[in-house]
Amino acid sequence: MDIQRVQEGGTARGRDTAASAARTVTLLVAVVLAITILFPASLSAAPTRPLREPSVRYIIVMIADGWGFGHVEASSYYRYGQPREQIYNKFPYQYAMSTYMAYPPGDQCYGRGYDPELAWRDFDYVKSCYTDSAAAATAMSTGTKTHEGAIGVDFGDEPLLHAMELAEAKGKATGVVTSVPWTHATPAAFAAHNSNRTNYEAIGVEMVYDSALDVIMGAGHPFFDDDGRSTENAITYTYVGGRSTWKDLVAGQAGGDADGDGDADPWVLVQSRAQFRSLTFGRAPKRVLGTAQVHRTLQQRRSGDEQADPFVVPPIENVPSLALMTRAALNVLDADPEGFVLLVESGAVDWAGNYNQSGRAIEEQIAFELAVEAVVNWVEANSNWHETLLIVTADHETGYVTGPDSDPQWTAIVNNGLGNMPGMEWHSIRHTNRLVPIYVNGDAGRAFNYLAIRYDPVYGRYIDNTDVAKVLFAALDPRLMTPGGAR
Repeated sequence: MDIQRVQEGGTARGRDTAASAARTVTLLVAVVLAITILFPASLSAAPTRPLREPSVRYIIVMIADGWGFGHVEASSYYRYGQPREQIYNKFPYQYAMSTYMAYPPGDQCYGRGYDPELAWRDFDYVKSCYTDSAAAATAMSTGTKTHEGAIGVDFGDEPLLHAMELAEAKGKATGVVTSVPWTHATPAAFAAHNSNRTNYEAIGVEMVYDSALDVIMGAGHPFFDDDGRSTENAITYTYVGGRSTWKDLVAGQAGGDADGDGDADPWVLVQSRAQFRSLTFGRAPKRVLGTAQVHRTLQQRRSGDEQADPFVVPPIENVPSLALMTRAALNVLDADPEGFVLLVESGAVDWAGNYNQSGRAIEEQIAFELAVEAVVNWVEANSNWHETLLIVTADHETGYVTGPDSDPQWTAIVNNGLGNMPGMEWHSIRHTNRLVPIYVNGDAGRAFNYLAIRYDPVYGRYIDNTDVAKVLFAALDPRLMTPGGAR
């Protein structure tokens, strides 16, 4: 990123982004009027003083799509031979989080939410009334519960203000990184607005031409298959905003005026692993759109025995890892003197869960853990935990992972030692309404202590996914909070 250009156009970026977000200005006005977050005095499980956290310079949200407590435990046993050894297990703020979405009146799930007592009394309770990734990510990015498939819109499909849009209005750089196509639900729900998550082309067009994002990275390459092999003809342009958008990206002509200086800010397209690696050091382009040379996922959808133990099937060599893409994104974004907001998603934990692939689920989790380690290393080398907020969580749990011989009771996952598959069991091929873990580092993470007002008999204090947005908005500006919250 051109530092001089950013310094000269920092305030212009804010003016331009605010104008481009005119459709959500009424929400912003409502946000400005809300000075503090007050909690009911009758809830004594946590402190109830107003939430007034200082603004922070760097915010990184890392989401392992489909990841639950059982996934974390199984991965730790395989990688370390011990429980709770991942780097995020050393973070100072750790809670559980509810993830349910909104349902229409008349639906059997309308108003249900999450009931801790029923969740641990009835084994099948969490198998229904769960969220999808779009609604969950929208809740975390905007603070509003919404319907299935919703990308940055409310239950009436009206656009909502993303935390990233607020960050852009305040002059910060922004970016999204994922291990699945970059127009998929989670990255899209932090940057776009659409009533249906499957409108990939329209979402791609918005992200490329209308957003003020500085980094977009993920899979979805139209000319490479799931094994990273080049194809003569395009498989589909769906995941990259359509054929014309891809043509513009290749020609270096895609992208609008992102910083408000009156000039177009075209994307620099990177594709090969070597190109991604070159972005991890030195001066980087102002805006980077990285589309790895693989179709649907970086690794999870590769051919071979899909039920094999982790890493038995050789990985695809010509694609970057999630950690490498994360380091590249950090190097692009950190040129902005105002700081940045970055989303990193390990999207294929969910895909492995949908197929009950124990080995590949652990592979994807370890890839995510290495990305978290890359972020922690960056913070400790380039910043500090006073000005940085790092949130590590999931959008929902997938697969209902437990120990062997569960149902109707729950058993613990079995530790079979370092490098050996743990004893684990799947009870669904879908999402569930189970609580998921959330790990937070950085001084601004104290805010979660005042939001964790609910209690689960197994996982202890927990927040709702809308609380993530409350903290993001407050961290970006102490005067602000998001409207909404758990419905």
